[in-house]
Amino acid sequence: MRLATFAALATAITLALAKAIAWWLSGSVSLLAGLTDSLLDGAASLLNLIAVHYALRPADEDHRYGHGKAEALAGLGQALFIGISAVVVGLHGVDRLFNPQALGAATLGVLVTLLSLVLTVALLLFQRHVVRETGSTAIRADSLHYRSDLLLNSSILFALLLASYGWPQMDAFFGIGIAFYILWSALGIAREASAVLMDKELAPELSERMHLLACSVPGVLGVHDLRTRMSGTRWFVQLHVELSNELSLLQAHELCERVESAISAEFSRAEVLVHADPANVVNPPPATSPSD
Repeated sequence: MRLATFAALATAITLALAKAIAWWLSGSVSLLAGLTDSLLDGAASLLNLIAVHYALRPADEDHRYGHGKAEALAGLGQALFIGISAVVVGLHGVDRLFNPQALGAATLGVLVTLLSLVLTVALLLFQRHVVRETGSTAIRADSLHYRSDLLLNSSILFALLLASYGWPQMDAFFGIGIAFYILWSALGIAREASAVLMDKELAPELSERMHLLACSVPGVLGVHDLRTRMSGTRWFVQLHVELSNELSLLQAHELCERVESAISAEFSRAEVLVHADPANVVNPPPATSPSD
């Protein structure tokens, strides 16, 4: 996860420098869109780097559930940065639409954009691997961020090619379209980060699978009140299992341990807390009348 944040920051800085030179020589609003996005990419990736470093700290006396929600906070920060970039690019695109200007150094812009595409694809492949291995909210948000960059850079390349063939106004249209897409990406990142901060349940199919695993343990008569939430790379799972009234405390404890192991074996990111309930407390026998 730390390596992924360093890679994202290095990519953003490299692309920002290249796009700054290309924009200065060409005046392309699409390249300005790319430059603005890369600068904010760098700020967001730096924030992400700090947040991931903090989130990976182990639990302590003040944070018994760890520091994982720092990732979600970083996601909200990224959404803010991306939203600002969308507004800046959109306004500049509208201005260029009503005040068109000829582009210069189009070849350099195309070359820089191709470099951006290559570096972004390489970064996305690495981030996908990290997300698959860790489930990190912050890296997933960063990956969504750079996926929008991939579309942005493709649009910039198309706009520059059209402008070089005599359609300079298309540069402004593409800049405005890119701004709307960036804003939509920011809203998506904000929704995902907010879900983590608000302790949203894991996907229903995951909860159903955990319920099935718990019920499959011999001796477990039923399961209820299964609750889940996510914090950083960790899942926190709580559930009540219904056990026979005749079991000793030691036997009930052993069954709870087996339930925890059954869930953890399939979901290594889960920290499972199991509470044992006597079956007759959960499902009391029907009351009998005095005449019976």
